[in-house]
Amino acid sequence: MNLRMVLTKNYKSFLFFLLLLIVIISLFSLVTGYLSISLSDIWSTITGEGTKRNQLLLIEFRLPRLLVAILAGASLGVAGTLFQGVTQNELADPGIIGINSGAGLAVVLFLTVRSSQVSSSTLINAISLSVAAFIGGLMAAVCIYMIAWKKGITPIRMLLVGIGINAGFGALLTMLQLRMNERDFNQVAIWLSGSIWNAHWPAVFSLLPWTLLLIPISMYKARTLNILQLGDQMAVGLGVSLELERAKLVTIGVALAGVSVSVAGGISFLGLGAPHIARKLIGNKHERLLPVAACIGALILLISDILARNLLAPAEVPVGIIVSILGAPYFLYLLVNSEN
Repeated sequence: MNLRMVLTKNYKSFLFFLLLLIVIISLFSLVTGYLSISLSDIWSTITGEGTKRNQLLLIEFRLPRLLVAILAGASLGVAGTLFQGVTQNELADPGIIGINSGAGLAVVLFLTVRSSQVSSSTLINAISLSVAAFIGGLMAAVCIYMIAWKKGITPIRMLLVGIGINAGFGALLTMLQLRMNERDFNQVAIWLSGSIWNAHWPAVFSLLPWTLLLIPISMYKARTLNILQLGDQMAVGLGVSLELERAKLVTIGVALAGVSVSVAGGISFLGLGAPHIARKLIGNKHERLLPVAACIGALILLISDILARNLLAPAEVPVGIIVSILGAPYFLYLLVNSEN
């Protein structure tokens, strides 16, 4: 009996283990950093008996950052699973096919018009950024679909068009950056590479509703994703409206990826790696795959954030760079071994 069979048979126990692991790594994330804080200090701070220094460090900095990492990681893991399921292409990822770039371009355009900073400190502005990111990601998805359509959509054509769209949006972003002053240019460059260093409570509250609403809806659509894996003719024979269901699933994936970009920047490869690791461990049934991919996405981003904060402390590496360093070799492996 191989590992996948064991984990599939004990799926609920495995999912509980992943959730417990998230809690343990979260506690480790809270206590580690250039400024140390103990578990007892955390408890004292939560109960209102901590020092002002610990309250500021924990409540205003580390806790919002922790929650953003969990929510964005889970959202990107689910978004990647949706894109791979819809396109039936194991290389599909919102960061590779241009969704993240479209969302990032929309956010930078919005900030340019508003003359605002990348990281907004008010809930209204944070929500506005998430909506702008969703619109930008949706525009990217529409462009990909329209250009890739040629008597239907093939996975490899969608992937190649997405890579082209990603490059085009990246060029537009560079043009916008060149019009900025040095301070804003550097801030946008760090943010676009994937950064949660300036996470705050408005960012958490702007991301939370999307995550709590769309991840359960994605899991509700697990049966549709399973049917899509049987092929178009079989899916139609089973009563599935192909284009309508694909549009719904892509919209959900775009929303999850877009709002993650609005608070965490352009984190690539996470939407690619989390579903694949989950699939290796638990199989292809989306009822199990989606929750496990969400947990693995959260774990990857949590671990990457810990490394980003501590590798060169007190300086900090953008978390997106850490994720890319971990994910790029895996992407090359998948590309070499892809049958499409």
